Amino acid sequence: MTVNGDVSFWYREPGLPTPRPALAGSVEADVCIVGAGFTGLWTAYYLKKADPGLDIAVVERRFAGFGASGRNGGWLTAALAGSPRRFAETHGRPGVQALQQAMNATIDEVIGVAAAEGIDADIVKGGILRVAHVPSQVPRLREGVDSARAWGDEDVELLDAAQTRKRIGIPAALGASFNPHCARIQPAKLVQGLARVVEELGVRIYESTPVTEIVPHEARTPSGTVRAKYVLRATEGFTAGLNGERRTWLPMNSSLIVTERLPEAVWDEIGWEGRELLGDLSHTYIYAQRTADDRIAIGGRGVPYLFGSRTDVDGRTHAATVRALRQALVRLFPMLRDVAIEHSWCGVLGVPRDWCSTAVVDQRTGLGWAGGYVGHGVATTNLAGRTLRDLVLGADTELTELPWVGREVRRWEPEPLRWIGVRAMYAAYRVADRVEIARGRPATSLIARAADLVARRN
Repeated sequence: MTVNGDVSFWYREPGLPTPRPALAGSVEADVCIVGAGFTGLWTAYYLKKADPGLDIAVVERRFAGFGASGRNGGWLTAALAGSPRRFAETHGRPGVQALQQAMNATIDEVIGVAAAEGIDADIVKGGILRVAHVPSQVPRLREGVDSARAWGDEDVELLDAAQTRKRIGIPAALGASFNPHCARIQPAKLVQGLARVVEELGVRIYESTPVTEIVPHEARTPSGTVRAKYVLRATEGFTAGLNGERRTWLPMNSSLIVTERLPEAVWDEIGWEGRELLGDLSHTYIYAQRTADDRIAIGGRGVPYLFGSRTDVDGRTHAATVRALRQALVRLFPMLRDVAIEHSWCGVLGVPRDWCSTAVVDQRTGLGWAGGYVGHGVATTNLAGRTLRDLVLGADTELTELPWVGREVRRWEPEPLRWIGVRAMYAAYRVADRVEIARGRPATSLIARAADLVARRN
């Protein structure tokens, strides 16, 4: 029987954490961080390392790692959380290349901190394969490699069908790209280990404490107010739940399933010995990993958006989404048509209107935030933590000059326009994928091109 929800599969082995105390009355701090996911915890870590005397309080609605940080696909990837072209509009090509190099270095930064702090998160730096398995995906594959190299990611390789199948047994593979700047992680282990480390450094974490409103120098909760010189919002997909922030970032749903443990005979057929992360070039793309205990976890868009910026209940996802993800799994690996699915879940990620992430600290009001990672947050949160550190401390560094710093984005449309727009956009992408599979032509569907224009994703 498939478990649905229970936050995520990643908590099955370590178990859900023992709750930390909630806020019990108003307190003061030098820095208050709202949200105990990767963004908040990395920011607390780097601030405390830079200035051990800082009094830092982290306030969390449920528990550290309850949101996307404990539910994602385990992709520690250097992919930019945003459009290179849009970043270049303000900082030029050199700025985008600097951002890409910073992201590449972030992969080793996370791995190094995990090793130094004794965090075992099943990390394997195997890189990432993006596989084309339909003729229309091949031109997009080549365009993607050319674009990555042009924007500063020169280590990306283009693989032919034989080279791809040698790495991973996808019978329909027509080619792939390989990028070494990516690592598999077990996200719940990483976020829980990071929470432990920041507490040991002297950071206070208040759980079961929902923040309802953030104003200059204050984070307000039903249990009291945290007053601080700086209040940093690190709420990502849950930002819409704060007073006045409903249209700031759209909470986009993404879902995953995980198989039963696969026997050695199956792995002999599939290969995947490098444990690379796996993606494809469909418009409703998938993301997958071979887990440490030899399962396949695969995710993608299900019901992308709930009316009124609502979010899921403890990770429960829709039956139709589970069926769609299973079909995607079997399309890639036909030998798994009879495999059991043991767990399904979902989470929300934050999407700005221009699909570009941002990091901001306003020295006048003391308010700051980072997020809008559009699904690339596992690594970008670490860069955000180091960037917010520098911004809070008033340091002018290479990080504070990157093109995502201080970026302003217009708000999303009011309901029902955003619900109609997002649902229509992803319906168009699903239709485009079906058309491309059925026709077998080496050209991107015009339906997908139209959806890209409406979404302003490029």
